[in-house]
Order: sequence, then structure tokens, then C-alpha cells
Amino acid sequence: MEERPIPTPGPGDVLIRVSSVGVCGSDTHYYRHGRVGSFVVNAPLVLGHEAAGTIVGVGSEVDRSRIGQRVSIEPQRPDPDSEETRRGRYNLCPHMRFFATPPVDGALCDYVTIGDAFAHPVSDAMSDDAAALCEPLSVGIAAVRKAGLDGGSRVLITGAGPIGIVVAQVARAYGATDIVVSDPDESRRGQAKQFGATMVLDPAAGPIGDLGVDAFIDASGAPSAVVDGIRAVRSAGAVVLVGSGAESMELPTQLIQNRELVLTGVFRYANTWPTAIALVESGRVDLDAMVTARFPLEKAAEALDSDRTPGSVKTVVAVS
Repeated sequence: MEERPIPTPGPGDVLIRVSSVGVCGSDTHYYRHGRVGSFVVNAPLVLGHEAAGTIVGVGSEVDRSRIGQRVSIEPQRPDPDSEETRRGRYNLCPHMRFFATPPVDGALCDYVTIGDAFAHPVSDAMSDDAAALCEPLSVGIAAVRKAGLDGGSRVLITGAGPIGIVVAQVARAYGATDIVVSDPDESRRGQAKQFGATMVLDPAAGPIGDLGVDAFIDASGAPSAVVDGIRAVRSAGAVVLVGSGAESMELPTQLIQNRELVLTGVFRYANTWPTAIALVESGRVDLDAMVTARFPLEKAAEALDSDRTPGSVKTVVAVS
């Protein structure tokens, strides 16, 4: 822990007193290994990008009526003039400054600043924890949108960690009727059932097989899960890679060609927060039920190791 000055919001920014911060797998990777893929920690870094809080100050170009609003933080600063941002794909902006991604500090602290448009108001019906967890929920929304799920869809999800659980909830909210979740851990398979899975599979018991699902969403990053999942998709179905795992892997390209599968990835999200907030406030997605541990900011190190606790789904750091 260290004392730092309260940041000053820029003209188009808001100053937020942080209330809750969810612990993400990327946080634990930075903490234990000092890197996530090509992103390397070369200097002290404040972790945490799943965050919520209350606006306590505004920049000169922001309406002062925003002071006092409870908000969910979309933790990114894209370049408004980049080609990707102008196309509406601001998550792909090459000049992105994203919370807790080197060298940008994150939200495991008392105060942060963010652009006015990236501080999304939430109602008093939403808890601080749920407001923070709109961030991983946005990953699930981005994945389900890419998969093209709607009423009556059948989907396979590999990996029943926090993102797999969120994807299952969003798939159910979007009207999917068959939600199959595969995970080698028995307790995680049980948790998946609680959050919307209509069927669970143990990949250690054998190949998943040709399930004929409309879409496959990988939330594990495991090469074996990706290959098995692709084989489970019907002709003209969708394959969406969300889990961050191996830098490269072998894929059944002939099957992908012959079935005309659409294969794509998900990198963060764009234009998801209104949907995330609506899903939570309507009760169609339950983020509070995913919280299995809470720690004060002073015990953030324990929070970053809590994913090793059996039965852990989501840990939250209560900042204030």
C-alpha cells in the first residue's frame, strides 16, 4: 500500500471514489507472472479493472449535476480519432489506454478518473459489487452477440470459470434453450447448473462429440477444449474464442471449411454497458450471486490469491 495524490480529472473526465473492484484472471496473472501475453509489467502497476463507485468531481467540460451519481466504470480510454473508434469498434483502438494494462494503472485504489461517457449511471437497486461486475458481464454480452444467439438457440460453453458462468447467464437471458457447459472440475460444473446450464459435461470422460449446437463459445483457452468444441457445432454455426490461452494451436481447418463455420474472437467489448445494466436491473442476470469472497483493500494480496479456494467464483475488493 502507498499514499498517492488524488488524481485531477481532465476537462472531459469525472473523478470517481471507488467502491468495489472485482478480481479478474488477468489481475492474478499480472500478480503472479508479471505479464499477460504480450502485455508485460515493467514498472509498478495498480491492478483492477472491474470497478464501480461514486462521482465526486468533474472536469471543466462535464455537467456538475453528475456529482453524486453511482456509476459502473467502463475501464477504457480509446483514441476518439482512431479509425477503429470511428467505425464503432473502439475496443480495437491501437492507442487504447485500458485500466490495469501496462503501463496504465487500474482501480485498486481510492480514486480514479475516466472519460465522462465511460462512467455509466446505475440505479440504487444495483449493488456496488454488481455495478463493478458489469465489466465481465460485458465480455459475456460481446461473446453472445458474436455467437448470434437468440430465442431457441443451442450453445456449448467450455470453461465454467467466471466468464463461462457469465456467458451462460447471458445466453439464457437472450433466449437460448439448450446451454451445455463443459468443465473438468466437478464443483464448477455444479455452479454452472445454478447459473443457467441445462446440461454439463466432463471433458475428461471423453470427447464432447457432434452435438449439433448453433454456437460454441470457448471460455477456457485450452486447445483441447477449442478443438472439441468446434467439432460440436452444426453446419454454418459460429465459433467464438473468448478464453486467453495458447498463443497458437492446431485447428480442424477442413471441418471448418466443410461446415462453413464462422470463427471469430472477442477482445474486451464495445457498446455493451447499457445492455449489461438493463440485464442486471431487470433481474435477468444475477451478478451478486457470483460473489463468493470479499476483502478490504488492505487485503488485496489475499484477494488476488482467492481464486485458488475451492468453490471460488468471483472475488470482490471492497474499497469503500
